[in-house]
Amino acid sequence: MATLSQTTLDFNRKIKLSNDGGSLSSDTGEFLFREFDEKIGFSKTLENHLKLDDPRAYYFHSNENLLRQKIYQIIAGYFEDDAADQLTSDPVFTHVIDTPALASQPSLSRFYTRFNQESMDHLNQANQELRDKIHAFRKSQAIFIDLDSTHSDTYGDQESSFFNAHYGTMGFHPLVAFDGATGDFLKAKLRPGNVYTSNGVVEFVQPMIEHYNETFPETSLFLRGDSGFAVPALYELCEKESVYYIIRLKSNAQLKSLAEEYHPASVPEDVSKTERYFEETIYQAKSWSKPRKVIIQSVRPAGELFFTHSFFVTNFEIASPKDIVRAYQKRGTMENYIKEAKNGFGFDRMNSHSYFVNEVKMMLALLAYNVTNWLRALCFPEGQKTMQIDTIRTRIIKVASRLVKSGRSLYFKLSSSFVYQKFFWNVLRKIQKLQIE
Repeated sequence: MATLSQTTLDFNRKIKLSNDGGSLSSDTGEFLFREFDEKIGFSKTLENHLKLDDPRAYYFHSNENLLRQKIYQIIAGYFEDDAADQLTSDPVFTHVIDTPALASQPSLSRFYTRFNQESMDHLNQANQELRDKIHAFRKSQAIFIDLDSTHSDTYGDQESSFFNAHYGTMGFHPLVAFDGATGDFLKAKLRPGNVYTSNGVVEFVQPMIEHYNETFPETSLFLRGDSGFAVPALYELCEKESVYYIIRLKSNAQLKSLAEEYHPASVPEDVSKTERYFEETIYQAKSWSKPRKVIIQSVRPAGELFFTHSFFVTNFEIASPKDIVRAYQKRGTMENYIKEAKNGFGFDRMNSHSYFVNEVKMMLALLAYNVTNWLRALCFPEGQKTMQIDTIRTRIIKVASRLVKSGRSLYFKLSSSFVYQKFFWNVLRKIQKLQIE
């Protein structure tokens, strides 16, 4: 651990600062996550699925501990691997990971290189198994598969980093799926920066849809996507698998002509009011194998003479056109989930030259995001279940404590002036009462 010489403050010469306080930690709230981890079998499930290409005959740090260490570092906000060099003897982290000392940055770097495609498939299976457990506990009646693509900036000569004209920068173009109802991170796939939005989307989403239809046949599946995912193969997959879908369409001359038949340009009766209409029609593009239901939203903002039209293809039969558009608009929460994954868990921190290592890091960020999301959804008080990770860190993770050893017990003594202690203990009680099979 790095040390500093004692420093005297100029504003008050009686105050001396140093960082040789002993067995102290500033991340005591990690114990809440470890307790929740045990309740849902998080680490145990990951260990059961962890299959790495590991040639080591002797080692100090097991792959299971390295995986857990990296995920818990991400939860605490330590995205960079070299943070472990300062945390190596941290009393909270060493007991959370159950190791005498944390692995160093070089050990973590070597850990990533032991993954292969089979290893990634196993981690995806682990994430699916954990989501199934939480889904069964919640007794959810529906899953909203919200599809989107995002951008991860790159710097330097990194494999498969290309210029993306839409974002105007170099990077990768990951494909992601969240559950719009719960915020769970369903799946992610790293892709080169120059691929189109819908590239590989059917192969990406099909195994997930088939799994839910087989494992939870009573659960209704809904899929939403923007115009980048308006590809016939995706519609056909959803129709084959009995998945309801709403996907926005790009405007074209034929669609615009249909919309103007319903609401042609005219002088509004009251220019101070916004006009909004919802219509339903049957439409077949040249690339479609059959006609499909299309919803048209026509909006004339206050003070404007012309309507703007939006188009949505869907297989909903019983909902009104207005309700279908409203259901699509709820997909907007996905932008918040992506932002949380990036800013809160370092999902887009692609700092390795190796394309595959970057995908491994992305997967670990996904797992850290999910265990946090499940903790706040199942154990946070009402009104605080949507709390963002930065706030969670401030209130219950970044908590100072001092380790005192006595006989066979370890006492982590939290600061008596801890502002959010009521919230902290409330969450811990809820975790310990949780019963998940």
